[in-house]
Amino acid sequence: MGMEHMTENDSQPETIRPDIVRPDIVRPDIVRPDLSIIIVNWNVKELLRDCLTSIQQNQETIRLEVIVVDSASRDGSPDMVESDFPWVKLIKSNQNLGYPRGNNVGIKASSGRNVLILNPDTVVLDDALGILVNYLELHIDVGAVGPQLLNNDGSVQSSKRRFPSLITGLFESTWLESLAPKYVLEKYYAQDLPDDQENDVDWVTGACLIVPRHVIDHVGLFDEGYFMYSEELDWCRRINDAGWRIVYLPQAKVVHHVGKSSEQAVTERHINFQQAKLRYFRKHHGRISAGIMRAVLLANYSWQLALEGAKGLVGHNRNLRRQRVQAYWQVIRSGLRPAGY
Repeated sequence: MGMEHMTENDSQPETIRPDIVRPDIVRPDIVRPDLSIIIVNWNVKELLRDCLTSIQQNQETIRLEVIVVDSASRDGSPDMVESDFPWVKLIKSNQNLGYPRGNNVGIKASSGRNVLILNPDTVVLDDALGILVNYLELHIDVGAVGPQLLNNDGSVQSSKRRFPSLITGLFESTWLESLAPKYVLEKYYAQDLPDDQENDVDWVTGACLIVPRHVIDHVGLFDEGYFMYSEELDWCRRINDAGWRIVYLPQAKVVHHVGKSSEQAVTERHINFQQAKLRYFRKHHGRISAGIMRAVLLANYSWQLALEGAKGLVGHNRNLRRQRVQAYWQVIRSGLRPAGY
């Protein structure tokens, strides 16, 4: 299907349209893995072990290539991968690369027709990988697919999204979130779309995100100006802007233990999250929008610092208040200036 061919009445071969035919289908002589899985790991050895074990159970249904990029873990993760999973390609870094850069290292080293970005704190259930790959094979207009993510107790984890507006960014994941108009966050979290139904969405969270190789070749790799957070939002935005669909596919299911790497560095998590948000808005909504948001965020952290300081002065759990004051002060001192802007 999609190959150039000649008929008795044709004098010229049929022209192949690159916008509707996958390059790897045009060249069936090139044998590649069906799927390259990229896992960026930082100090979550046991979770990574569970993740790789779950992947191993999918090897009989599709051709897999698994690449673990380890960002200078100190918990023995690299040794565990080498001893227990010799079929995994391990790339060791002597520094914490950050999530986008680490994934880019893995993508460049991969060869699969599709690329799966997978968090190490996930467990792939049943034939989820085969379901995702088969979906992409049957839908050449789709540029990215995310499965249904589940919490430890089996409940559905929110993972499908619409692109954020400025009003969304001012409320979402801040202390003002409880004051947001109901429709703002309902729209952003796509709560009108059933969790158990396949749907086109604007983006899906990056704990498990599969993208065809030819789409990556077209839109490029992750933006390494992000260190962690919002990189998948930016990537899906570029994929969507290039004309491909983004799909939430609940038939594939993956358990996600949220934030097990980032919770090891709470202050840095605050800074990275807000800087990433500001980078996205500066990049896709302009300098004025990003400036407004930065001013609101800094004012928000200043208010929280003052509030925690006052509670500490009156003797309310002083150790906790001291830790929070120090963390918020570091955030304010950072200025929340996104890299490159």
